[in-house]
Amino acid sequence: MQVKTPDRAATADPPVRTAAPHRRRRMRRHSRTLQGLGYATPTAVFVAVLFVLPLLLVGRMSLHDWPLLAGDQGGNTPENYTDVTDSTLFWPAVRFTLLYTGIVTVVLLGLALLLALLVQESRPGTGFFRTVYFLPGALGLASASLLFWGMYSPTTGPLSRPLEKLGLVDGPVSFLGTPTSALLSTVFLVVWKFAGFYMLILLVGLQRIPHELYEAARMDGASRGQIFRSITLPLLRPSLALSLLLCVTGSLLAFDQFFVLTKGGPDNSTVTVVQLIYREAFQRLDLGTAAALSIIVLAALLLLNALQFRGLRHVDES
Repeated sequence: MQVKTPDRAATADPPVRTAAPHRRRRMRRHSRTLQGLGYATPTAVFVAVLFVLPLLLVGRMSLHDWPLLAGDQGGNTPENYTDVTDSTLFWPAVRFTLLYTGIVTVVLLGLALLLALLVQESRPGTGFFRTVYFLPGALGLASASLLFWGMYSPTTGPLSRPLEKLGLVDGPVSFLGTPTSALLSTVFLVVWKFAGFYMLILLVGLQRIPHELYEAARMDGASRGQIFRSITLPLLRPSLALSLLLCVTGSLLAFDQFFVLTKGGPDNSTVTVVQLIYREAFQRLDLGTAAALSIIVLAALLLLNALQFRGLRHVDES
């Protein structure tokens, strides 16, 4: 009797499922997710503790009667907001802040662009001038304001006496004595302090423009003005947009320079919106009104930034 040998295909072990590679891939994805969360957690905690929670607290303060030394005295919506707009200093502070922002933005970005164009090409001494232009940016704004306060002093400052000796003025010059001179003196300080910083931003944008475009334009006989209008400005638009956003936001939140130089004077002519917040909180001891004004300023900044982004996007599309 012949015994049939079992077919090898029939008796072979069933194929082993390839579950292990899938499991390893899932474990790797899970490990990368945990690693990403580990990297993001410190930043998230930092933002939550130093931004989100204070913002929620300010929003709650703006809806309550909250004296600085007495704490929460209960809700009083919307008195805090109406008290802000009824203040005699509110609208003058808004107008002055907008005027200051407009002057600083035009002068500062114009000078920064000029400096960036001057040090764009690598020549002997370019590194030295780049360092010199950027060096004031390393100084703190409060320290720079204190330095200029000493320089602007009509009795001990180094600016007034040379002008007298040259016969340009008849007596000591009060650089901070009138509203116009106080504004222009502060603008000069801010331009000196931040021109190098914005120059660096624009310089990075200029160096990203391919040199081949300039060479082709010169070969076609384009003048420097035509090259600047047709090549430099369009390709520099992202850097200009960033500089414009930072400059406008920083100017609208101006505080240190005016607090040190003018204290809001003379005759409250240089009071900014942020100084008004400081006065409400620490001079009138009314945190509720100060918080309401802070919320108004935050809303205005968000709206202005949104309009800026929309305008820049519209320019890019056109």
